[in-house]
Amino acid sequence: MTLLNVMPIAALFVLVCSVALPQVLRRAGLAILLLACLHQPARAQDAYTWQQIRDKFEAANPTLQAARIGIDESKADEITAYLRPNPTVTAGLDQIDPFTGNPYRPFANAFPFFSASYLYEREHKRELRRTSAQGATAIAQSQLADQERTLLFALRSAFVQTLQAKAILALANDNLGYYDKVLEVSRDRYKAGDIAQVDLDRLELQRVQYESDVETAKVNVRTAKIQLLTLLNDRTPIEKFDVTGPFDFADQILLLDEFRKTALDARPDLKAALQSVEKAKTDHQLAVANGSTDPTFGIDMARNPPIPLYFGVNVSIPLRIFDKNQGEKLRTQLDIDRNRRLRTVAEAQVFSDVDSAYATLESNVALLRPYKAKYLEQAVRIRETITFSYQRGGASLLDFLQAQQDYRGVQVSYLNLVGAYLSAANQLNLAVGREVIP
Repeated sequence: MTLLNVMPIAALFVLVCSVALPQVLRRAGLAILLLACLHQPARAQDAYTWQQIRDKFEAANPTLQAARIGIDESKADEITAYLRPNPTVTAGLDQIDPFTGNPYRPFANAFPFFSASYLYEREHKRELRRTSAQGATAIAQSQLADQERTLLFALRSAFVQTLQAKAILALANDNLGYYDKVLEVSRDRYKAGDIAQVDLDRLELQRVQYESDVETAKVNVRTAKIQLLTLLNDRTPIEKFDVTGPFDFADQILLLDEFRKTALDARPDLKAALQSVEKAKTDHQLAVANGSTDPTFGIDMARNPPIPLYFGVNVSIPLRIFDKNQGEKLRTQLDIDRNRRLRTVAEAQVFSDVDSAYATLESNVALLRPYKAKYLEQAVRIRETITFSYQRGGASLLDFLQAQQDYRGVQVSYLNLVGAYLSAANQLNLAVGREVIP
């Protein structure tokens, strides 16, 4: 009973107490009711779906949070790259004469002056620096997406392992419950003299295997949940944490070419390789621009008695005779070719990953189809038939135990194959770059 269910009863109890009972009894009754309400068991936490696990992971994972801060740092570099050069201002006071001239007028012949200069950048250097910094930010964002892709693969692997462990635990409990019912019938048959003591003993000894299956499955469930909680950076007790989701396979999958096309558009590491080529081109343009000459314009004003005020202008142009930024021009040109080759390598890796994951997925689907169409039903039918026949003396104990083992083996193999299918689907999602198989 929850607290909400207790409240109407509590209201009625308070009404009756206020009318019919003395004050001491009313207080005692209210205290007992309050304690009963406070000691109602807390409602168990709902199981998380895959989307909820993913949202929780993306919001709380410290690795992704640190990488997002790196994106903000890269955006701050864009501001720095687009800044203009600072002007230079000089002010001074010269020809101060406190000794040889009139000591009471040391500033009579003083020469105040003021000058300002500014470096003018040619060939769109600021714009190119900003474009290069924006390219670095785009690459960092693609690398973050690629890092998230890899982490989500590990997260979903743990999620699939948890679902698989839960399915095997449910199967182990069902097998144990079914076998206990068979034991009850066998004990009745023994009491009736229908089977020998040794046959009953062998049946009871076989129960150890089913108990072992249950305990092993429980340990596997706890281990899988611990791994999942570690990836989530969550300290929730295992007893209050659970996941849910479909543990099955899709009989039909898309063609390989569809996955290849999707991967070429979605893979963040391939996108980062393409962006690196564009950034290398921008860096080469910037290196060429940095080889050009930037003039410095200046203006100065001063007072030089008897001239009350004068001003002048000047231009300073460095002579790029020896240093024309030749090294950076050559390096950035070579960097373009290097990044193009790395892009080719990344593209080949994409096709390799997709083809390998697709082949594994297709193999698992081919193995699962006969299980779902024939083997599972046959295993159930054989077990039921042999059990029915054994309980009526038409089959031997060996046939009965073998039928139980065959059923258990087929069911466990099917669940393991489904887990392998989901792992292969997760591998294909990793290869493609997004969830193409939910």
